[in-house]
Amino acid sequence: MKTIGDIAKLAGVAKSTVSRYLNGGSISEITKRRVERIINETGYVPNTFAQSLKAKIPNIIGTIVPRLDSFASSQILMGIDEKLRELNYQMLISNTSQDLEREMESIYSYYNQKVAGIILLATQISDAHLAAFEEVKLPVIIVGQQHDNIYSVIHNDEAAAYELGQYVLEKGHRKIAYLGVNEKDIAVGIKRKEGFKRAVEEKEDCNVRYYETSFLMEDAVEVACNIIENFDPSILVCATDNIALGALKAAHVKGVSVPSDLSITGFGGYDVTEIIHPALTTVKFFYKDAGRVAADSLIKLATGSEVPSIILSNYKIIERESVDIKNI
Repeated sequence: MKTIGDIAKLAGVAKSTVSRYLNGGSISEITKRRVERIINETGYVPNTFAQSLKAKIPNIIGTIVPRLDSFASSQILMGIDEKLRELNYQMLISNTSQDLEREMESIYSYYNQKVAGIILLATQISDAHLAAFEEVKLPVIIVGQQHDNIYSVIHNDEAAAYELGQYVLEKGHRKIAYLGVNEKDIAVGIKRKEGFKRAVEEKEDCNVRYYETSFLMEDAVEVACNIIENFDPSILVCATDNIALGALKAAHVKGVSVPSDLSITGFGGYDVTEIIHPALTTVKFFYKDAGRVAADSLIKLATGSEVPSIILSNYKIIERESVDIKNI
């Protein structure tokens, strides 16, 4: 393994000159070519993390995710990583397993590691989050939630749910079950339900009931079985694709045919929703694009540029086989 000292010796320059070259500092064109040639010949790879600790402007970005086994999280992280690489930044990942205390620890840990900024894939923003952000004084962007005091990249949950509600009504459904999540999650638990409720309240002849489950598929199976048994709706609108997959399983358990007996929709646009049978009608969010936007915006903040306080990502309703037309 070559060191900066080895490169400096081979190039006939001081270690500080090599360090300036690696950090984009000012050196003569002749010296720059000489150092570059030695680096290429030796295959020297700089220690990016050590460089970041020493640099006035570090090139490490910390990301905090609530869970790694999520399609949305993985897609957002891919988008962040792609954009950061284009901008010559590196990404660190901290998984919190939906533990808010671990989120707090990650924020302070990244501060101690002298990252340039933090991207938080948020499920909720508490007073503890706000206090931590105020204390560390780092650029922060949250993805998936909105807060007045923090730069946010959000999925347009309310508008998407309103449009899905209109779609459901256009298909003739009037006996409707909506299966959401805890309202501690503002985006998924509140915004999606509010958007859908706004759509169905524009029709006077709707019989709509609202239910709640967790993000886990197995919990959704149990709740959906109870909905089918006790309410027997013509359509079950689910706040996530994972919940919708649980609803599909519940329909199978109860011997209910999808979509002729029960239509089902989701939110997210996970890849698996296209290959299952029946393929799932869902609202597709462009998670990777949201990740790229978040990364680009954070680097702008870290380098002193202005960005909008709220950025909306795109969505699209994907119509597939899981929704049937009902005669009104």
